[in-house]
Amino acid sequence: MTLLAGLLMASCDRQQQSPPPPPVTEVATVTVQPQQMVLTTELPGRTSPYRVAEVRPQVNGIVQKRLFEEGSDVRAGQVLYEIDPAHFQAAYNNAKAALGRAEANLPSIRLRVERYRELLPDKAVSQQEFDDAAAAEKQSQADVEFWKAMVETATINLGYTRVTAPISGRIGKSNVTDGALVTAYQPVALTTIQQLDPIYVDVPQSTAELLRLRQRTDKGRLKPNGESQSKVKLILEDITPYPLEGTLQFRDVTVDPTTGSVILRIVFPNPKSALLPGMFVRAVVQEGVAEDAILVPQQAVSRDPKGNPVGLIVDNTGKVQQRPLALDRAIGDQWLVTSGLAAGDHVIVEGLQKVRAGASVKEVPAAKSN
Repeated sequence: MTLLAGLLMASCDRQQQSPPPPPVTEVATVTVQPQQMVLTTELPGRTSPYRVAEVRPQVNGIVQKRLFEEGSDVRAGQVLYEIDPAHFQAAYNNAKAALGRAEANLPSIRLRVERYRELLPDKAVSQQEFDDAAAAEKQSQADVEFWKAMVETATINLGYTRVTAPISGRIGKSNVTDGALVTAYQPVALTTIQQLDPIYVDVPQSTAELLRLRQRTDKGRLKPNGESQSKVKLILEDITPYPLEGTLQFRDVTVDPTTGSVILRIVFPNPKSALLPGMFVRAVVQEGVAEDAILVPQQAVSRDPKGNPVGLIVDNTGKVQQRPLALDRAIGDQWLVTSGLAAGDHVIVEGLQKVRAGASVKEVPAAKSN
């Protein structure tokens, strides 16, 4: 009896020492909450002047004086160069004198015509004499008009000896010095003026991207952002944001066959001349508003053996399910998901390596990142 009791006790001890069931794996999850989001895209571009004017002489002559400082700001109408005006002043004086002579002759010829008209009925003068006087009056009147035009031409040419700025802006270096011979409309500009405030930013956008945006808008995934749709932000070469917003002026309708892109032209205020022509920049252009955008942390997305993005969720029964995902883009440390998740899904962000589809898990809320 003692031996039988010992065997029974040993059997009970072995039953009490059997291993407990394995603990349920703990994972951290986030709950999917669709949100309204303004979607943007960064596009590379370059700055270009708002207006450019190449200053050229309109008469021939010798440059007597340069009247501006290279690299300074000039205003429209400011005199930049003086060309020797002596020849043009003489031409003006000659035309003025000839006009005075023609105007002095005209009154006497008119009086003669009037006298001949009164004497013609009495046959005191012949018809031929009257016709000659009338023709002389018309010729004298034509001479007056001709010399008026010559005076006007001489005045214009004399004014062209003072070369002025056609626009306001920043003037560059001078290509001529005092004493240089210049010719009218010569191919080499005397100098160049560029208006830098405001300034253009020209941004190429691929036609593929343009078509993608149009399709998303047509399907209702993107909606215009009202008056803010045309507002554009700028990132400089040193990755610092430009403090002022620009305005999208227009999108070109001609596709560049070499790049397959169209040009977006944006106007930015540039009061301190921080933007110079030819600078490389990045423009942040608004695409539109996504009413129900779904964002998940990037660590919640993994790849299957074929490289397709997938995510793991915890269903209502506490089991893991795998979902194939379609990703649009990365926004900060999150992915924008276009399909595969729905509002209220619990997405696993921590503990992905410890679980697989079908396993039971214990979920805890993931810590929010600052």
